[in-house]
Amino acid sequence: MEAMDLFEYMRSTNMEKESPLAARMRPRTLDEVVGQEHIIGQDKLLYRAIQADKISSVIFYGPPGTGKTTLARVIANSTSAEFTQINATVAGKKDMEEVVAKARELQGMYGKRTILFIDEIHRFNKSQQDYLLPFVEDGTLILIGATTENPYFEVNGALISRSIIFELKPIPPEAVKELLRKAVYDRERGMGSYNAVIEEEALDFLAQLSGGDARHALNAIELGIMTTQRSLDGQIHITLEVAQECIQKRVVRYDKNGDNHYDTISAFIKSMRGSDPDAAVYYLARMLYAGESITFIARRIMICASEDVGNADPMALVVAANASLAVERVGMPEAQIILSQAVSYVACAPKSNAASGGIFAAMQEVEQSGNLPIPTHLQDAHYKGAAKLGHGTGYKYAHDYPNHYVEQQYLPYELSGREFYCPSGNGYEQKIREHMKRIRREAAEKGGAQGS
Repeated sequence: MEAMDLFEYMRSTNMEKESPLAARMRPRTLDEVVGQEHIIGQDKLLYRAIQADKISSVIFYGPPGTGKTTLARVIANSTSAEFTQINATVAGKKDMEEVVAKARELQGMYGKRTILFIDEIHRFNKSQQDYLLPFVEDGTLILIGATTENPYFEVNGALISRSIIFELKPIPPEAVKELLRKAVYDRERGMGSYNAVIEEEALDFLAQLSGGDARHALNAIELGIMTTQRSLDGQIHITLEVAQECIQKRVVRYDKNGDNHYDTISAFIKSMRGSDPDAAVYYLARMLYAGESITFIARRIMICASEDVGNADPMALVVAANASLAVERVGMPEAQIILSQAVSYVACAPKSNAASGGIFAAMQEVEQSGNLPIPTHLQDAHYKGAAKLGHGTGYKYAHDYPNHYVEQQYLPYELSGREFYCPSGNGYEQKIREHMKRIRREAAEKGGAQGS
C-alpha cells in the first residue's frame, strides 16, 4: 500500500511538472485570477461567497480561455465541500447517477455538501439537464456550470432560475502580458528554468492577437520556448518573428490607438458607402484579423446603414441592427460570418444620404433661428383652456382626407417652404419621392377645383 502511495505521489508530481504551461499557470487562489474584477473583486458577491465557503449554484459564461474552469478549480481548492467534476461532452446518465448517489451518501452520513462542476454544460441535452434539476433543487448538489454559449439559450430555464449567471469577459491585453511575463520568467510554475527572454513587441503582439484568451497566448509562448534555438548569449529569445511563427499569424499593422487603426476604419466605411462589397469585406477581414472588437465593427455598420443608405433601402438598418445583436450572442469565430453578411448587404444597397442631410440641415436651422413659434393649429389642445388660447383651432386631421394627406402649415411660418428631407432617386426613396409628389399634386388639384 505504501509502495502504491509512493508511485501515485511520483505520478502526480511528474504530471504537474510535465503538464502544459497553460495548466501549470492556472491560478490556484482568487488573488491570482486576473481580468475578471467585475465579478471577483473583493467587494463582489462571488468573491465573498467563495471566501466564506457559501457558494450556491452558479453558471460561468464567457469565451474560451477567460477563466471559467479556473474559477471552478479555485472554488475546489477553497471549499470544504466535496468537489467532483464531469465533462458534458463525454458524461452519460450512469456518470450522473454515480455522482448523485455519492452526494446523497456524503450528505446523509456526514452532512457534507457536494459541488458538481460540469464543463461545457450546454452540451447536455434536455433530458440530462432535467435529471439534475431535482437534486439541485433539494440541495443534494451545488451546480457549477461552464459554457461558451449564452446559457439563456442553451441551458434549461429551470436550472437557470436556480443559478446565478456570471459572465466572464475577455482578459484585457495588459493582464495577458503580465501573465506571459510570469510564464517566461517564473521558475516554479513557468518556464524560467529555460533561460528565455521575451521582447516587448512579441508580448504586445501575442496579447492583442489572443483576443483575451490567455490559454491561446500561453500555448504560443510554450511552443516558442520549446522550439527556438539558443542564441550565442545562451538565451532563448522570443522575438516578434518567433511569436508570429508560433501563433501562425503575420503582424497586421493595426495599432488600436494609431493612425493605421483609423485609416482602416475609414477605408472600411468608405468602401461600404462607395458600394464596393469586395473592398468592404477585405477591410472587415483586416480588422478582425487584428483583433478589433466585433461590437465596435457592428456599430459602424449600423451607422453606415442609416447615414449612407437610409430610406433608399430601409432594410439595411434592420439587417445591421440584427447583426449587432447576433454577434454579441454568437461571438467569434462565427460572428465574422454575420458581420460579412451585414457588410455585403449595406455595401450593395442603393445609397442615399437624404436622412442624414435632413437632420444636419434641421439642426443647423435650429441653432441659427432658435425656438420659432409653432403654428397654433398644431399646438396641444388636450387641456382645459386650450381652446380659449386658440391652440389646436383649425387643425386638419390627415386621415379625413384623400390619400390621408391634406395641405396645411406644419413648419413654423418663418420657415414656410423650407425642405430638409429631400428623397433621392435611388431605391425605395424613388417610391417615397413619387408618393409625396403625387399626394401633394392631388391635394393641390382638389383644392383648386374647390376654389373654382
